[in-house]
Amino acid sequence: MITLIGKKLADEGLKFVFYGASSQCMNCRFKATCIDSLEPGRIYRIKTVKNTTHPCPVHMGGEVKVVEVDRALIKIHIDSKKAFEGSSYSYKPRECQEECSMRELCNPEGLYLGDKCRIIKKLGKPSQKCPRGYDLTTVLVKY
Repeated sequence: MITLIGKKLADEGLKFVFYGASSQCMNCRFKATCIDSLEPGRIYRIKTVKNTTHPCPVHMGGEVKVVEVDRALIKIHIDSKKAFEGSSYSYKPRECQEECSMRELCNPEGLYLGDKCRIIKKLGKPSQKCPRGYDLTTVLVKY
């Protein structure tokens, strides 16, 4: 999909989270191209950067570039019994109140309850054991 991003941020491979539009965006003539195709809370990766620039009062430097993006792959810890490359599952956040260093990968940003995910790559076991005793495997998913 095509969108616009600050000229200084426009690098192939850059990942970003779209947190929503600024109030200044609502009447912008580029709104449809820039933000209407993006979903708040999702993580995107820049695939290609075009040479086209447009003025933008929101971004540093006052310019945006046209970029092609796709949803980024997300690294997540899942139950080892479900960790098979190519398999699909419906994302459900792990119900865990434990404050640990693995929490961010057990409930990663960018995924919502019910998202249909496909396991792209199995990355192996986490470097530490889960304090709650869950048998986890780290995988990359596409949603």
